[in-house]
Amino acid sequence: MASLRIKRVDWLIGITVLGSMLMVWLILVGLDAMIQFVRQLGFIGRNGYTLSNAIFYIVVTIPRRMYEMFSFAALIGGLLGLGGLASTGELTALRAAGMSRLRIAVSAVGVVAVLVMGVVVMGETIGPWGDQQAQALQLRLRSGGNLGLTSSGTWARDGDRIINAKNSTLRTAGDHSFVQLIDVRVFTLTPDGRQLSRFDQANTAEQVGKEWVLHHVRTTTLDDNGVHSSTSADEHWDSKLDPEVLQQSLIQPQYLAMRDLQHIIDYKHKNGENTRPYETPFWGRVMYPVNVLVLVLCTMPFAFGALRSGGLGKRIFMGMIIAISWYFVQKAIVSFGTVYGVPPLAANVIPAMLMVFIGFFYFRKNA
Repeated sequence: MASLRIKRVDWLIGITVLGSMLMVWLILVGLDAMIQFVRQLGFIGRNGYTLSNAIFYIVVTIPRRMYEMFSFAALIGGLLGLGGLASTGELTALRAAGMSRLRIAVSAVGVVAVLVMGVVVMGETIGPWGDQQAQALQLRLRSGGNLGLTSSGTWARDGDRIINAKNSTLRTAGDHSFVQLIDVRVFTLTPDGRQLSRFDQANTAEQVGKEWVLHHVRTTTLDDNGVHSSTSADEHWDSKLDPEVLQQSLIQPQYLAMRDLQHIIDYKHKNGENTRPYETPFWGRVMYPVNVLVLVLCTMPFAFGALRSGGLGKRIFMGMIIAISWYFVQKAIVSFGTVYGVPPLAANVIPAMLMVFIGFFYFRKNA
């Protein structure tokens, strides 16, 4: 246990890696935000889209970009930090003093472990909120102000009716995909728009052919004779809601918080629907901190080898190659798992286990 006690050399390694990592993180997030900002500039002038809208869109999506880029920043920053110590001979001095390669790598990963906790909290709170705000802005512009997203779900104006859907998912039937609205409320106003004349509440609503169908509907009407209620299994709904615009209102599953993904998974389980499109990103989020720490720990050996004699450019290049390779390998393994029916949890664990296997043999051989 004494060898795991934080020492002065741990602070030296941690601060060096932290500085490099923050620099890389800032550059990666900045580049990603700038590329998206340039794309948003192309929409200015369409349906009232302004420069302030474009800036707002970028600002609220920065937390999600930070979440996505953190693993790459941690990997490249770790290589830069330890590579810098290697090029000045400090790593050699630490090795000569009896510090193992694994112990040095753990010191570098320690600062990543502290930061990743904050990143996970951000990815589960501010990140999804920002994406919802950005999506709501885009949706209002595309629908001419007739559609909007809030914390209470999707809101739409359809003539003399106001529609609220607490949630929505994308369903697939063969080669056809369509939006399913969940927990739907339809408020029908009088012609003068001052009073409520009818209220419909349905479990779900979906488009069948060219019309919408409400399922498990409870209808309440208000007239001079009082309030009347009735129920029906299905009811045709004459609505002009554009399903293509509604599809654009759906936030991609990988951008949803775990609590939202779990809610959708539970709903689909109860209705016997396919949950894999949401289980895969759910377990990807659960495994996110583990994947980051394993990736950084198991790539630190590059700082002891060939990078020792290389410069800054070589370390950045090697870090980028490793990061890109890891990204595609991880995506490929998860995709193969989806195709061949591997449980989503196992498909997300396999890449981390592969890195642990490689790292174990390296550190065992070069202890």
